[in-house]
Amino acid sequence: MVFGLLGAWAFWLEPSSLELREHRLEIPNWPENLAGLRIAALADIHVGSPFNGLDKLKQIVALTNQSNPDIVVLLGDYVIDGVVGGEFVPLDKLAPVLAQLRAPLGVWAVLGNHDWWLDAELVQTTLEHHGIRVLEDSSAPIRRGSDEFWLTGIGDLWEGRADIPRALREVPEDSAIVAITHNPDVFPDVPRRVNLLIAGHTHGGQVRIPFFGPPIVPSAFGRRFAAGHIIEDGRHLFVSSGLGTSILPVRFLVPPEISLLVIEPHPSPKRKRGVTR
Repeated sequence: MVFGLLGAWAFWLEPSSLELREHRLEIPNWPENLAGLRIAALADIHVGSPFNGLDKLKQIVALTNQSNPDIVVLLGDYVIDGVVGGEFVPLDKLAPVLAQLRAPLGVWAVLGNHDWWLDAELVQTTLEHHGIRVLEDSSAPIRRGSDEFWLTGIGDLWEGRADIPRALREVPEDSAIVAITHNPDVFPDVPRRVNLLIAGHTHGGQVRIPFFGPPIVPSAFGRRFAAGHIIEDGRHLFVSSGLGTSILPVRFLVPPEISLLVIEPHPSPKRKRGVTR
């Protein structure tokens, strides 16, 4: 009985769920005039994985829009490759749904390893045809009123170049920078001038065992970059646990999540320490 309930939870109830979680991050050297910036991060959508068809994608888009983000970042792996019980959904079917995302500062993307395995050029061209700009080792200035920060896209570590110097070469030295990438394993090589790196890829391990954590994380660093707000040597990384599944259609205590990041300067006048919730 207990094992049946756990199986139903892990293979049906939780993978088919959806939640939006707000994470308030206090970031050193973040400009006061950009306090409260709302970034909606969608990672590892894997459209076509079980419980993640086009109808689910429409729910994700609607809930993201309802959260009123200033900017939306898509962190790669839009398609599937070999997930048990999955059915491949072509890009020309999913991209028009993603194109319905709305944010005043735009919708931006990087590519993941699954996108490269399909056809990186095709994925980038299709997304950009639908108004979603892809940043492959490149940066763009983002203006909010009279204020500005730079958004930097770093290529996928496994299949792209992940050329960090190239990605940052046009960014002025004193600029505020948010970087996005698919695989968080690039974090140790990201320079301190980047205020925040946002990544996906790990799915949070998809399974988390109480008092133990995720037994398997697709990272060379094990659980170190599994999920959430990670601070190392004064540098900041946020890893979203993502929305779809890969290999096995299972999630346990790692529900599919739209990550809404609210960026505050550190120290914040409202909070003494950075909190992820």
